[in-house]
Amino acid sequence: MSEQKNAGTREMRIGAVFPQIEMPADPIAIRDFGQAVEAMGFDHMIVYDHVVGADLTNRPDWNFPYSLHSPFQEPFVLIAHLAAITTRLEFFNGVLVLPQRQTALVAKQAACIDLLSNGRLRIAVGTGWNEIEYEVLGVPFEKRGERLNEQIDFLRRLWTEDSLTYRGKYHSMTEAGLWPRSVQRPIPIWVGGNAPLAMQRAAKLGDGWLPVLQAHQAEEQVGRFREMVTAAGRDPDKVEVENIIVVDRGMTGTARSWEEAAADVEIWRAAGATRISLHSMGVGLKTPDEHIEFLRKFREAVG
Repeated sequence: MSEQKNAGTREMRIGAVFPQIEMPADPIAIRDFGQAVEAMGFDHMIVYDHVVGADLTNRPDWNFPYSLHSPFQEPFVLIAHLAAITTRLEFFNGVLVLPQRQTALVAKQAACIDLLSNGRLRIAVGTGWNEIEYEVLGVPFEKRGERLNEQIDFLRRLWTEDSLTYRGKYHSMTEAGLWPRSVQRPIPIWVGGNAPLAMQRAAKLGDGWLPVLQAHQAEEQVGRFREMVTAAGRDPDKVEVENIIVVDRGMTGTARSWEEAAADVEIWRAAGATRISLHSMGVGLKTPDEHIEFLRKFREAVG
């Protein structure tokens, strides 16, 4: 697994979520947003992942976020573009729905981005919830958690071994490898999600855990996670926690301000989280410039 700094001495790292569903399909706007986030002093940017969206015409009971008309850039392509026009900003592909993808291809894409960005990539993985995506990508929705566990192991070996022979339940490889190599060997793999199984997977296999929780849950959930890491025989100071602070009505029930979001940072810091990111979608921001201004006020407030 990737080597991590002691969480007790690590400074809080502050990130921004790329506002996928409120960002126009305009390369200039995307460029300006990425460069503005870096210039404001953010440490990293999270990029969400969805391949296809559901047409709701004949799905009156659809009860999931996002649909056919929710715009999502492909995360690896977007990160490669943003990495090429920035110099310092780290990119966090999360949460990548890994089981619906070919593992070796993901390893190749990630290694290429990590190399060309000089080691500015992290990946958070999860099982996802959209069965439609699994159908269109030709991967069974069932057993996706079991497949994900094996994928994490396979990815790390692909990134660290010159020539690999691998025999798993879902993967087979004989004396082959990736070239060129990534800068980070391995690239950090975090596990995203709030569900108990995701939390357990992060404790056992992840370089970190990426939930989406409210501040009043911070102390209890981070403490519980650290206990799970210890029970898995690992050092909890070497497994990080990053929470996404959400301000939109859809995920938290009320629209919150940047001031409220900034106040949450100290709560997460005190609970032992090493990183946080701000999700600025859903509060009525109409343009990329409005998102930039919202993030600017938040960043200045958290110092």
